[in-house]
Amino acid sequence: MKKLATGLVLGAGILTLAACGSEGGSGAEGENTTLTVGASNVPHAEILEQVQPILEEQGIELVIEAYQDYVLPNQDLDSGDLDANYFQHIPYLEAQISEFGYDFVNAGGIHIEPIGLYSKKFDSIDELPDGATILMSNAVPDHGRVLSMLEQAGLITLAEGVEKTAATIEDVVENPKNLNFDPNYEAALLVQMYEQEEGDAVLINSNYALDAGLNPIEDSIAIEDSNSPYVNVIAVNAGDEENDAIKALVEALRSDEIQNFILEEWGGSVVPVTE
Repeated sequence: MKKLATGLVLGAGILTLAACGSEGGSGAEGENTTLTVGASNVPHAEILEQVQPILEEQGIELVIEAYQDYVLPNQDLDSGDLDANYFQHIPYLEAQISEFGYDFVNAGGIHIEPIGLYSKKFDSIDELPDGATILMSNAVPDHGRVLSMLEQAGLITLAEGVEKTAATIEDVVENPKNLNFDPNYEAALLVQMYEQEEGDAVLINSNYALDAGLNPIEDSIAIEDSNSPYVNVIAVNAGDEENDAIKALVEALRSDEIQNFILEEWGGSVVPVTE
């Protein structure tokens, strides 16, 4: 199992147990439960670090496995190497289930990361020239998201009646600036494309932007609003959403303490939710 970062573990020498094989989420009979959760480095793993002491008080050892891609966390959840993962939004989760047949469910929404449009060449969307090239992720579930954001910014118009989360480039019916959409890049590479001044503007997921030291609120030339349906969730194998440790994890992530941490730490670049 390829991991890019591990070891964010409370204590040493912990024997990892499958949380979903035990209902000991509350530390019943003096036994601790170990819950292993895969997460993107920023902000997911950092948020989970704040949750560790909350769960420790309940007899749950939270082990965080950090990833820098969007593929391995679901493979490892499916194989049983993880008890849960926390990195993906609902449309991506649904697309992964459809494509790979994963038996996953959403155990609870935690936050939204507004996606942003960044440019080294232009200071505003109004400055984008005719025929500007917009680089975007090859993750199809994100296409409707970014196109909806560009429509809201007044750059394009999508076909009437199209489901926004399912929109594709082919659904663009008005494109006054003749923008050229290039959706051929791994999401993790888009920051690098931005830094190298590739294209005229680059659409970057906030977790990668934050990990690279960008501030989505201050550094983007356009950003998705907080009403986005792209809520980042705790994903688990079907049936495990009823496990006591998973319920405790979601409850802790939705606590006032953690929600306040998210708001203070990222100043609106990451927005907590409670549903």
